[in-house]
Amino acid sequence: MNAKRILITPSLFGRYSRALTMLREAGLEPVFPPYPHPLSEEELLEVVPEVAGLIVGLDPVTPRVFQEATNLRVVAKHGVGVDNIAIEEATRRGIVVANAPGSNDQAVAEFTWGLILALARSLPEAIKRMEKREWGRVLGVEVAGKTLGVLGTGRIGKKVARFGGCFGMQVLAYDKVEDGELKERFGVRYVSLFAILRESDFLAVHLPLTPETRGMLGKKELEMMKESAYLINTARGGIVDETALFEALQRKKIRGAAIDVYSLEPPWESPLLALDNVICTPHTASDSFEALCRMDEMAAENVIRVLQGREPLFSVNFHLLKGG
Repeated sequence: MNAKRILITPSLFGRYSRALTMLREAGLEPVFPPYPHPLSEEELLEVVPEVAGLIVGLDPVTPRVFQEATNLRVVAKHGVGVDNIAIEEATRRGIVVANAPGSNDQAVAEFTWGLILALARSLPEAIKRMEKREWGRVLGVEVAGKTLGVLGTGRIGKKVARFGGCFGMQVLAYDKVEDGELKERFGVRYVSLFAILRESDFLAVHLPLTPETRGMLGKKELEMMKESAYLINTARGGIVDETALFEALQRKKIRGAAIDVYSLEPPWESPLLALDNVICTPHTASDSFEALCRMDEMAAENVIRVLQGREPLFSVNFHLLKGG
């Protein structure tokens, strides 16, 4: 049993930051698995026994993984969303699950806007024409004067909504909890799900993946959107029914989409990859140099604090382990 070993699955962890130095200075031993990232459940099961800490990205930390990791005391998400971690099982076993909220907000918001502008101005088509040595104008649309819909106004959605105002867009939002600053200072108008689907020219998804949001945008919802509308998803793949989205795009029920996240990753069998009116990127919205460094160091700090008997910077279940 090695009480100091920390298993790290993100392949770029520590490459550009001092996170590995932080772990070693705290007397811990960072180790990497002999597999490419992300690991499957079976691959994780081979390497988790006896580790005290686990730093993960999109790897599935299932109940079986927790059962095998008998020495595990902390799982630190290299990022924000923890839908790939069996929180209830971790809590039942007294294992802290920590994450890094705020570490990649700017990166994802900027990437989302890159996709919005690429869709609006048909950049993929323009690039393909040049690659084929075809000269000619590519017609796009301006975003100014259009309506931006933001599903979910947490940290990332809030930034995307604020950027929309800077581009001269009318901004609508949908969320269970309304953000007072967005409404009062930035003029964002909260509406029903029905209204945001019907009115948006660009619809950006920024919701967490929960039982309630899984499959939230299906055939019925996509049918409500304008034929001239674009869908952008940099949140989680499971929120959008990809079969329904493929059919809507194929039938030109909506004009286009930009997708960075998928229900199954990597999405090599997804029919979306074959369409000309969709931009597909490899779950890379959060991958800026700055965000990577922040995620590295926050994850390392969370592990160090827990193993030293202290409260992590951020955790989804620490309060439950401490009795509320």
